[in-house]
Amino acid sequence: MSPFHKARGLAVALGVLLMPAVAQASPEQDRATVAALDTEYQAAVERNDAEGMARILHPEMILVVGRGAVFTREDLLQAARDESYVYEHQVEEEGTQIVRLYGEDTAIVTALLWLKGTGPDGPFDRRLWFSDTYVRTPEGWRYAFGQASLNLPPPQ
Repeated sequence: MSPFHKARGLAVALGVLLMPAVAQASPEQDRATVAALDTEYQAAVERNDAEGMARILHPEMILVVGRGAVFTREDLLQAARDESYVYEHQVEEEGTQIVRLYGEDTAIVTALLWLKGTGPDGPFDRRLWFSDTYVRTPEGWRYAFGQASLNLPPPQ
C-alpha cells in the first residue's frame, strides 16, 4: 500500500472517530421527550424541587408572565428553594398539551395550566395558557423561554 493510501486511510479513520456521535431522534421521539420534560418540570415546580427544575432549565432561561414581569432561571430556582409558593396543584390540564417542532433543535409546548395554592399575596386558584420553548443542547433538551397568559376568566 502506498504512503498516499495509508495517509488517506488514516485521515478517513480519524474523521470517523472525530464525527459527533449524536444520533438524531425522530420527530415523534423528540415530541415525546419534550412533552415528558415539560410535564416533569410542572411537577418539579409543584413540589418546589429546585434541583429537578435546574436539571431541565436552560442556563439563560427567562419567563415572561401576562402582567409583564420577567423572571430569570435563578429567580425561579430561588422561589422554589424559599418555598415562596406552596402548590396544591400545578398541572397541565389533560388533553391540552401540544408540542410543535421547529427544525431539529427547537420545540414549543403549549398547554392550559391549573395553579392552586398559596403565595406571598395569599391563596390563588387560576388557569392560564402558557408556551414553553425548549432547545436542544449537547446535554439534551432544555427549557429556555416561557410565556404565560393572564389568569383566564372562570368557565361559564
